[in-house]
Amino acid sequence: MMKFRWPWTKTEKRSAMSGFTAEIMAARESYISGRRGVAELTATAQSCISLWENGFAIADVAGTSLLDRRTMALLARSLALRGEAVFLIRDGGLVPCADWDLRTRDGRPSAYRLSISEAGGGTTQTALAAEVLHIRVGADPAAPWLGVAPLRRAALTAGLLQAVESALGDVFENAPIGSQIVPFPESRDVDLENIGRGFRGRRGRVLLRESVSVTAAGGPAPAADWKPQDVTPALRDSMAVESLDCARNAICGAFGVLPALFDKAAQGPLVREAQRHLAQWTLQPLAELISEEASEKLGGRISIDVLRPTQAFDAGGAARALGALVSAMADAKAAGLPPEALAGAFRRLDWES
Repeated sequence: MMKFRWPWTKTEKRSAMSGFTAEIMAARESYISGRRGVAELTATAQSCISLWENGFAIADVAGTSLLDRRTMALLARSLALRGEAVFLIRDGGLVPCADWDLRTRDGRPSAYRLSISEAGGGTTQTALAAEVLHIRVGADPAAPWLGVAPLRRAALTAGLLQAVESALGDVFENAPIGSQIVPFPESRDVDLENIGRGFRGRRGRVLLRESVSVTAAGGPAPAADWKPQDVTPALRDSMAVESLDCARNAICGAFGVLPALFDKAAQGPLVREAQRHLAQWTLQPLAELISEEASEKLGGRISIDVLRPTQAFDAGGAARALGALVSAMADAKAAGLPPEALAGAFRRLDWES
């Protein structure tokens, strides 16, 4: 029995999120997203991303050997740039995924199609949600399975930073900075073009020579025409420097970094406070999210501590608090109070004894 087949039907093979085509598409997407205002390539964003990466790289991980320092650094960088990180769980370790697609049930991922980068070309694998470590930050209630990067949450500020830096780059590349309009008398025996090539300040065709020999107006030019005129653009009137500083500070705030950390007049106490702010309000909450996901997927209780390795605490205040606690316990013992009473007092202060 013959099977009927449409004459225009043909079989077409497509690459699924891996290989050369996917790499070209990813490169194009990176270029478009950069022009859209993500500002991932600016020094301000990369400095904040490095703080995240290095903070997680030195974190104390207890309960598993899969979250090594290299994996933690990759995880932090992915969270800072993409707002989410996906790793395939294998016996030899966690395999980072370059791209992924997923299915959800009740708003929770149930299955993944993962693209893994290889030296000779990417591969695609399918895995259940229990086999994938998926960390998300900044998720929206409309799509809780997707993470949102800090720069995506501050797209307007990132766009302003990129626009100002691009404008300043164009100015320093093309503007006649340091060049002048130099007057020179007209002469038939001298080639002014050859003389113009000798000026070091000339960039392109921005150095001009004015003629001071005027015959049509009925006499020579005034002596004031001999004064050179500077053609360096006045950037101060455009408020470019102030706009750049404001955009940089806003980007730092989006990453949880105090802008004063990058101030040239920052002193030791301010630097320590900025480090504590970053570790306590940004890195440690992210570490708790990672430890919760890892405990669910890897099994066992996993804890990640960023505060102790980064020394994100007031050493002087901690020493004074320790002295006060020792004195309180000694006084309680001298007064004959039972240990339960002292423990109850500590619990009222939200301390654990």
